[in-house]
Amino acid sequence: MRDRLPTGWVRGGVLGYLLLLSVHGALAQQTLPDSPSAVLAQNQSLSGAVKDVGGTPVADATVNVVGPGGFARSTTTDEDGEYRFEGVPVGEFVLTVKAEGLAESSAKVAVEANEQKTVDEFSLKLVAAHFEVNAISQVQMAEIQLKQEEQQRLLGILPNFFVTYDHNAVPLTSKQKFKLATHNALDPVNIGVVALVAGVEQIDGTFSGYGSDMPAYGERFGAGAANLAIGTYLGGAIYPSLFHQDPRYFYKGTGTIRQRALYALSTAVRQKGDNGKWQPAYSSILGDFSATAIANAYYPPQNRNGAGLTLGLGALTVLSDAVNNLVQEFVLNHVTTKGKKQKSTP
Repeated sequence: MRDRLPTGWVRGGVLGYLLLLSVHGALAQQTLPDSPSAVLAQNQSLSGAVKDVGGTPVADATVNVVGPGGFARSTTTDEDGEYRFEGVPVGEFVLTVKAEGLAESSAKVAVEANEQKTVDEFSLKLVAAHFEVNAISQVQMAEIQLKQEEQQRLLGILPNFFVTYDHNAVPLTSKQKFKLATHNALDPVNIGVVALVAGVEQIDGTFSGYGSDMPAYGERFGAGAANLAIGTYLGGAIYPSLFHQDPRYFYKGTGTIRQRALYALSTAVRQKGDNGKWQPAYSSILGDFSATAIANAYYPPQNRNGAGLTLGLGALTVLSDAVNNLVQEFVLNHVTTKGKKQKSTP
Protein backbone atom coordinates (compact mmCIF):
# COMPACT_ATOMS: atom_id res chain seq x y z
CA MET A 1 0.00 0.00 0.00
CA ARG A 2 1.48 3.27 -1.16
CA ASP A 3 2.20 6.15 1.25
CA ARG A 4 0.08 9.32 0.77
CA LEU A 5 1.01 13.01 1.55
CA PRO A 6 -0.91 14.62 4.32
CA THR A 7 -3.99 16.39 3.08
CA GLY A 8 -3.04 19.64 4.96
CA TRP A 9 0.33 19.96 3.18
CA VAL A 10 -1.21 19.70 -0.26
CA ARG A 11 -3.88 22.22 0.50
CA GLY A 12 -1.32 24.71 1.93
CA GLY A 13 1.00 24.42 -1.11
CA VAL A 14 -1.80 25.15 -3.55
CA LEU A 15 -2.95 28.21 -1.64
CA GLY A 16 0.59 29.58 -1.43
CA TYR A 17 1.10 29.19 -5.17
CA LEU A 18 -2.15 31.01 -5.94
CA LEU A 19 -1.14 33.86 -3.60
CA LEU A 20 2.20 34.35 -5.37
CA LEU A 21 0.47 34.53 -8.74
CA SER A 22 -1.90 37.28 -7.55
CA VAL A 23 0.93 39.41 -6.08
CA HIS A 24 2.98 39.19 -9.28
CA GLY A 25 0.00 40.26 -11.37
CA ALA A 26 -0.59 43.30 -9.18
CA LEU A 27 3.04 44.41 -9.43
CA ALA A 28 3.05 44.01 -13.20
CA GLN A 29 0.10 46.40 -13.52
CA GLN A 30 1.80 49.24 -11.54
CA THR A 31 3.60 52.16 -13.44
CA LEU A 32 7.00 53.28 -12.07
CA PRO A 33 7.57 57.11 -11.73
CA ASP A 34 9.87 58.90 -14.14
CA SER A 35 13.51 59.07 -13.02
CA PRO A 36 15.36 62.45 -12.68
CA SER A 37 17.18 61.74 -15.91
CA ALA A 38 13.86 61.54 -17.71
CA VAL A 39 12.88 64.98 -16.41
CA LEU A 40 16.24 66.45 -17.54
CA ALA A 41 15.75 65.03 -20.97
CA GLN A 42 12.61 67.04 -21.48
CA ASN A 43 12.76 70.13 -23.70
CA GLN A 44 13.17 73.01 -21.20
CA SER A 45 15.56 75.97 -21.57
CA LEU A 46 16.46 79.28 -19.95
CA SER A 47 17.63 82.30 -21.94
CA GLY A 48 17.88 86.07 -21.64
CA ALA A 49 20.05 89.14 -22.10
CA VAL A 50 22.30 91.36 -19.99
CA LYS A 51 22.62 95.11 -20.58
CA ASP A 52 23.81 98.14 -18.64
CA VAL A 53 21.51 100.91 -17.45
CA GLY A 54 22.06 102.73 -20.73
CA GLY A 55 20.77 99.78 -22.73
CA THR A 56 24.15 98.71 -24.09
CA PRO A 57 24.65 94.91 -24.33
CA VAL A 58 27.20 93.59 -21.84
CA ALA A 59 29.47 90.99 -23.42
CA ASP A 60 31.45 88.39 -21.41
CA ALA A 61 29.23 88.76 -18.34
CA THR A 62 29.18 85.62 -16.17
CA VAL A 63 25.73 84.06 -15.71
CA ASN A 64 25.29 81.35 -13.04
CA VAL A 65 22.12 79.29 -12.60
CA VAL A 66 21.22 77.04 -9.64
CA GLY A 67 18.10 74.84 -9.66
CA PRO A 68 16.38 71.77 -8.19
CA GLY A 69 18.21 68.57 -7.45
CA GLY A 70 21.63 70.25 -7.24
CA PHE A 71 21.41 71.53 -10.83
CA ALA A 72 24.10 74.20 -11.42
CA ARG A 73 25.60 75.67 -14.57
CA SER A 74 27.58 78.73 -15.68
CA THR A 75 28.05 80.53 -18.99
CA THR A 76 29.09 83.92 -20.41
CA THR A 77 27.14 86.35 -22.55
CA ASP A 78 27.94 86.79 -26.23
CA GLU A 79 28.71 90.09 -27.99
CA ASP A 80 24.98 90.90 -27.96
CA GLY A 81 24.82 90.32 -24.20
CA GLU A 82 22.71 87.16 -24.63
CA TYR A 83 22.96 83.79 -22.85
CA ARG A 84 21.12 80.43 -22.96
CA PHE A 85 20.91 77.24 -20.88
CA GLU A 86 19.56 74.11 -22.59
CA GLY A 87 18.15 70.96 -20.99
CA VAL A 88 17.21 72.43 -17.63
CA PRO A 89 14.84 70.53 -15.33
CA VAL A 90 11.40 71.65 -14.27
CA GLY A 91 11.37 73.78 -11.15
CA GLU A 92 12.55 77.05 -9.64
CA PHE A 93 15.97 78.58 -10.38
CA VAL A 94 18.16 81.43 -9.13
CA LEU A 95 20.10 83.31 -11.82
CA THR A 96 23.10 85.47 -10.86
CA VAL A 97 24.87 87.86 -13.25
CA LYS A 98 28.34 89.38 -12.75
CA ALA A 99 30.33 91.75 -14.99
CA GLU A 100 33.47 93.78 -14.43
CA GLY A 101 32.74 97.34 -13.32
CA LEU A 102 29.01 96.61 -12.94
CA ALA A 103 26.95 95.71 -9.91
CA GLU A 104 25.99 92.05 -9.42
CA SER A 105 22.33 91.19 -10.02
CA SER A 106 20.14 88.12 -9.44
CA ALA A 107 16.61 86.88 -10.17
CA LYS A 108 14.33 83.91 -9.38
CA VAL A 109 12.50 82.16 -12.22
CA ALA A 110 10.31 79.07 -12.55
CA VAL A 111 10.38 76.69 -15.50
CA GLU A 112 7.47 74.41 -16.40
CA ALA A 113 7.58 71.24 -18.45
CA ASN A 114 8.56 71.79 -22.10
CA GLU A 115 8.88 75.57 -21.53
CA GLN A 116 11.40 77.71 -23.39
CA LYS A 117 11.75 80.29 -20.63
CA THR A 118 12.89 83.82 -21.52
CA VAL A 119 14.11 85.68 -18.42
CA ASP A 120 13.45 89.37 -17.97
CA GLU A 121 16.40 91.45 -19.17
CA PHE A 122 19.12 92.17 -16.59
CA SER A 123 20.00 95.88 -16.32
CA LEU A 124 23.30 96.26 -14.48
CA LYS A 125 24.30 99.48 -12.73
CA LEU A 126 27.81 100.87 -12.52
CA VAL A 127 29.77 100.04 -9.42
CA ALA A 128 30.77 103.10 -7.37
CA ALA A 129 34.39 103.61 -8.34
CA HIS A 130 37.12 104.44 -5.86
CA PHE A 131 40.10 106.27 -7.32
CA GLU A 132 43.34 107.20 -5.60
CA VAL A 133 44.48 110.55 -6.96
CA ASN A 134 47.87 112.04 -6.35
CA ALA A 135 46.90 115.70 -6.37
CA ILE A 136 49.55 118.21 -7.37
CA SER A 137 49.37 121.92 -6.67
CA GLN A 138 50.06 124.70 -9.14
CA VAL A 139 53.27 125.56 -7.28
CA GLN A 140 54.47 121.96 -7.54
CA MET A 141 53.66 121.86 -11.25
CA ALA A 142 55.58 125.11 -11.76
CA GLU A 143 58.55 123.57 -9.96
CA ILE A 144 58.46 120.55 -12.25
CA GLN A 145 58.38 122.78 -15.35
CA LEU A 146 61.12 125.01 -13.92
CA LYS A 147 63.48 122.05 -13.42
CA GLN A 148 62.97 121.11 -17.03
CA GLU A 149 63.66 124.66 -18.24
CA GLU A 150 66.86 124.82 -16.17
CA GLN A 151 68.23 122.00 -18.31
CA GLN A 152 67.66 123.75 -21.65
CA ARG A 153 70.88 124.63 -23.47
CA LEU A 154 71.78 125.79 -26.97
CA LEU A 155 73.71 122.99 -28.67
CA GLY A 156 73.79 121.41 -25.22
CA ILE A 157 76.16 124.16 -23.97
CA LEU A 158 74.80 127.72 -23.73
CA PRO A 159 71.96 128.32 -21.22
CA ASN A 160 68.51 128.93 -22.66
CA PHE A 161 66.59 128.96 -19.40
CA PHE A 162 64.19 131.88 -19.89
CA VAL A 163 62.02 130.19 -22.51
CA THR A 164 59.18 127.72 -22.04
CA TYR A 165 58.00 125.39 -24.79
CA ASP A 166 54.72 124.83 -22.98
CA HIS A 167 52.49 127.67 -24.16
CA ASN A 168 50.18 127.04 -21.21
CA ALA A 169 52.89 126.77 -18.56
CA VAL A 170 51.68 127.63 -15.06
CA PRO A 171 52.99 130.91 -13.57
CA LEU A 172 56.07 130.99 -11.35
CA THR A 173 56.02 132.15 -7.76
CA SER A 174 58.34 135.00 -6.74
CA LYS A 175 60.64 132.46 -5.11
CA GLN A 176 60.78 130.46 -8.33
CA LYS A 177 61.51 133.59 -10.38
CA PHE A 178 64.49 134.38 -8.15
CA LYS A 179 65.59 130.76 -8.33
CA LEU A 180 65.58 130.85 -12.13
CA ALA A 181 67.46 134.18 -12.15
CA THR A 182 70.09 132.83 -9.76
CA HIS A 183 70.51 129.69 -11.83
CA ASN A 184 71.14 131.85 -14.90
CA ALA A 185 73.44 134.39 -13.21
CA LEU A 186 75.65 131.74 -11.59
CA ASP A 187 75.71 129.30 -14.48
CA PRO A 188 79.38 128.38 -15.17
CA VAL A 189 78.93 128.71 -18.93
CA ASN A 190 77.49 132.22 -18.60
CA ILE A 191 80.37 133.22 -16.32
CA GLY A 192 82.80 131.71 -18.83
CA VAL A 193 81.27 133.81 -21.62
CA VAL A 194 81.66 136.94 -19.44
CA ALA A 195 85.32 136.05 -18.91
CA LEU A 196 85.83 135.54 -22.63
CA VAL A 197 84.18 138.87 -23.50
CA ALA A 198 86.30 140.63 -20.88
CA GLY A 199 89.41 139.17 -22.54
CA VAL A 200 88.36 140.45 -25.94
CA GLU A 201 87.66 143.90 -24.44
CA GLN A 202 91.09 143.81 -22.80
CA ILE A 203 92.78 143.10 -26.14
CA ASP A 204 90.74 145.71 -28.02
CA GLY A 205 91.10 148.32 -25.27
CA THR A 206 87.35 148.65 -24.86
CA PHE A 207 86.49 150.87 -21.88
CA SER A 208 89.92 152.43 -21.97
CA GLY A 209 89.43 153.94 -18.53
CA TYR A 210 90.23 150.56 -17.04
CA GLY A 211 93.71 150.52 -18.54
CA SER A 212 95.50 147.52 -20.04
CA ASP A 213 97.16 145.70 -17.13
CA MET A 214 95.92 142.53 -15.40
CA PRO A 215 93.90 144.40 -12.76
CA ALA A 216 92.13 146.08 -15.66
CA TYR A 217 91.01 142.66 -16.91
CA GLY A 218 89.55 141.95 -13.49
CA GLU A 219 87.61 145.21 -13.58
CA ARG A 220 86.28 144.42 -17.05
CA PHE A 221 85.29 140.94 -15.90
CA GLY A 222 83.63 142.38 -12.77
CA ALA A 223 81.65 144.87 -14.84
CA GLY A 224 80.51 142.12 -17.20
CA ALA A 225 79.50 139.87 -14.29
CA ALA A 226 77.59 142.79 -12.75
CA ASN A 227 75.79 143.39 -16.04
CA LEU A 228 74.79 139.72 -16.16
CA ALA A 229 73.57 139.63 -12.56
CA ILE A 230 71.80 143.00 -12.54
CA GLY A 231 70.09 142.47 -15.89
CA THR A 232 69.01 138.95 -14.94
CA TYR A 233 67.66 139.83 -11.50
CA LEU A 234 65.92 143.06 -12.53
CA GLY A 235 64.25 141.73 -15.68
CA GLY A 236 63.91 138.12 -14.55
CA ALA A 237 62.95 138.31 -10.88
CA ILE A 238 62.56 141.69 -9.17
CA TYR A 239 60.28 143.51 -11.62
CA PRO A 240 58.35 140.33 -12.58
CA SER A 241 57.62 139.79 -8.88
CA LEU A 242 56.53 143.40 -8.37
CA PHE A 243 54.29 143.48 -11.45
CA HIS A 244 53.20 139.82 -11.21
CA GLN A 245 54.46 139.01 -14.69
CA ASP A 246 56.21 135.99 -16.19
CA PRO A 247 59.82 136.66 -17.28
CA ARG A 248 59.94 133.76 -19.75
CA TYR A 249 59.44 133.75 -23.51
CA PHE A 250 56.45 131.56 -24.37
CA TYR A 251 57.32 129.68 -27.55
CA LYS A 252 54.41 129.68 -30.02
CA GLY A 253 55.46 127.16 -32.66
CA THR A 254 52.11 127.17 -34.52
CA GLY A 255 50.48 129.33 -37.16
CA THR A 256 51.86 130.94 -40.30
CA ILE A 257 55.36 132.41 -40.48
CA ARG A 258 53.86 135.90 -40.40
CA GLN A 259 51.74 135.13 -37.34
CA ARG A 260 54.67 133.65 -35.47
CA ALA A 261 56.96 136.55 -36.43
CA LEU A 262 54.47 139.17 -35.26
CA TYR A 263 53.95 137.22 -32.04
CA ALA A 264 57.70 137.03 -31.35
CA LEU A 265 58.31 140.72 -32.05
CA SER A 266 55.32 141.80 -29.96
CA THR A 267 56.63 139.99 -26.87
CA ALA A 268 59.31 142.65 -26.54
CA VAL A 269 56.61 145.11 -25.48
CA ARG A 270 53.99 142.79 -24.02
CA GLN A 271 54.34 140.11 -21.40
CA LYS A 272 52.17 137.36 -19.98
CA GLY A 273 50.94 138.11 -16.47
CA ASP A 274 50.76 135.61 -13.66
CA ASN A 275 46.99 135.66 -14.26
CA GLY A 276 47.58 134.19 -17.73
CA LYS A 277 46.63 137.41 -19.58
CA TRP A 278 48.89 139.47 -21.83
CA GLN A 279 49.96 142.84 -20.41
CA PRO A 280 52.36 145.66 -21.31
CA ALA A 281 55.91 144.41 -20.65
CA TYR A 282 56.60 146.60 -17.64
CA SER A 283 59.05 144.08 -16.18
CA SER A 284 61.11 143.56 -19.30
CA ILE A 285 61.26 147.20 -20.43
CA LEU A 286 62.02 148.60 -16.97
CA GLY A 287 64.62 145.87 -16.50
CA ASP A 288 66.42 146.89 -19.71
CA PHE A 289 66.46 150.62 -18.90
CA SER A 290 67.36 150.11 -15.23
CA ALA A 291 70.25 147.78 -16.01
CA THR A 292 71.64 150.27 -18.55
CA ALA A 293 71.37 153.15 -16.07
CA ILE A 294 72.97 151.23 -13.18
CA ALA A 295 75.91 150.20 -15.37
CA ASN A 296 77.03 153.83 -15.41
CA ALA A 297 77.80 153.56 -11.71
CA TYR A 298 80.69 151.11 -12.11
CA TYR A 299 82.16 151.96 -15.51
CA PRO A 300 85.10 154.42 -15.68
CA PRO A 301 83.95 158.06 -15.68
CA GLN A 302 85.29 158.64 -19.19
CA ASN A 303 83.34 155.67 -20.48
CA ARG A 304 80.05 156.43 -18.81
CA ASN A 305 77.10 157.40 -20.96
CA GLY A 306 75.04 160.54 -20.53
CA ALA A 307 71.38 160.34 -19.69
CA GLY A 308 70.39 160.69 -23.33
CA LEU A 309 72.74 157.94 -24.46
CA THR A 310 71.59 155.73 -21.57
CA LEU A 311 67.99 156.07 -22.71
CA GLY A 312 69.06 155.29 -26.26
CA LEU A 313 70.92 152.19 -25.14
CA GLY A 314 67.88 151.11 -23.13
CA ALA A 315 65.67 151.45 -26.22
CA LEU A 316 68.27 149.53 -28.22
CA THR A 317 68.15 146.76 -25.62
CA VAL A 318 64.35 146.51 -26.02
CA LEU A 319 64.86 146.20 -29.78
CA SER A 320 67.48 143.57 -29.12
CA ASP A 321 64.91 141.64 -27.06
CA ALA A 322 62.53 141.65 -30.05
CA VAL A 323 65.23 140.25 -32.33
CA ASN A 324 66.19 137.66 -29.73
CA ASN A 325 62.56 136.51 -29.42
CA LEU A 326 62.33 136.24 -33.20
CA VAL A 327 65.40 134.01 -33.22
CA GLN A 328 63.94 132.01 -30.33
CA GLU A 329 60.77 131.34 -32.31
CA PHE A 330 62.37 130.21 -35.57
CA VAL A 331 65.93 129.06 -34.82
CA LEU A 332 66.86 128.35 -31.23
CA ASN A 333 64.10 125.79 -30.74
CA HIS A 334 65.89 123.53 -33.23
CA VAL A 335 69.25 123.74 -31.46
CA THR A 336 68.04 123.69 -27.85
CA THR A 337 68.67 120.53 -25.87
CA LYS A 338 65.62 120.08 -23.69
CA GLY A 339 65.67 118.39 -20.33
CA LYS A 340 63.80 115.19 -19.58
CA LYS A 341 60.26 115.67 -18.34
CA GLN A 342 59.98 115.37 -14.61
CA LYS A 343 57.46 113.07 -12.92
CA SER A 344 54.28 114.88 -11.97
CA THR A 345 53.86 113.22 -8.57
CA PRO A 346 54.55 115.31 -5.48
